[in-house]
Amino acid sequence: MLKNVAALLLDEVHPFELGVLCEVFGLDRSDEGLPVHDFAVVSAEGPVLQTHAGFTISTPHGLDRLEEADLVAVPAGSHFMDREYPEEVLAALRRAVDRGARVLSVCSGAYVLGAAGLLDGRRCTTHWRHAAELARRFPRAVVEPDVLYVDDGSVITSAGTAAGIDACLHLVRQAHGTDVANAIARRMVVPPHRDGGQAQYIKRPLPRTACDTVGGTLAWMEGHLDQEMTVEQLAAQAHMSPRTFARRFQQETGTTPYRWLLRQRVLLAQHLLETSDETMDGIAGRTGFGNAAALRHQFVKSLGTTPNSYRRTFRGPMSVSEAA
Repeated sequence: MLKNVAALLLDEVHPFELGVLCEVFGLDRSDEGLPVHDFAVVSAEGPVLQTHAGFTISTPHGLDRLEEADLVAVPAGSHFMDREYPEEVLAALRRAVDRGARVLSVCSGAYVLGAAGLLDGRRCTTHWRHAAELARRFPRAVVEPDVLYVDDGSVITSAGTAAGIDACLHLVRQAHGTDVANAIARRMVVPPHRDGGQAQYIKRPLPRTACDTVGGTLAWMEGHLDQEMTVEQLAAQAHMSPRTFARRFQQETGTTPYRWLLRQRVLLAQHLLETSDETMDGIAGRTGFGNAAALRHQFVKSLGTTPNSYRRTFRGPMSVSEAA
């Protein structure tokens, strides 16, 4: 059941993430035959709250309004990573889950759920910039740093901004069906369905780890991503036996040579898709994937989207056709 929805606000709330919740759950679309939610904005810290954008929000609803909600949604806010939260807020969230309601976080709102203990033992996510700190602060949480959203039963967490829309539409789809979710998406002019497991568009620079023995080989690999490489060849480059090289590489980078190389090739492909008009075959050649089909396979496997879709996202519609 999803009829009664409450957005729980704390001081320095982010207006856009709050707006996502208002847009999906707070609009009356009954003229289109769509269900109407009993929606309320609830203040956790007084009747007037400051936003991070410099204006205030006032609401007559206090924490008692949460007791009747089927869904309690917590949007992002400034300094959520390092602030403390009122115990009455955390207790209200725990009560909501205990009585069978669901809770949803958007972006850094996950820190509020973590402080309430609701992420312990659960899969969860947040914006990729905050994921490592979320895992550090709540070590019992199972943080998935690069997905759009995670539905773990009564607790749903989502990444930044647009991923909050995806998570909200996911909940609407579960409660009211695909037709309703698609109709709301059309009104909002957003994609009707992006699976939660699709990768966030993460800006990851090439790693610069403190590598005592394989640092020179990493630099060489970065400069020769278009070439075939074997562990034997890389070991010779590092003047080690293959077994010693593989062990040192794992110790100093935290991954295997194959996975490290694959990640750098995907990163380079992302950069070329964002900044150049090269064909898919051209990009595949420069990144060491060989052909457009292999590029597409690895790109989808790593990021959950195709190279052409990725290029359209960052540069708009292109005339370059994608190989099957």
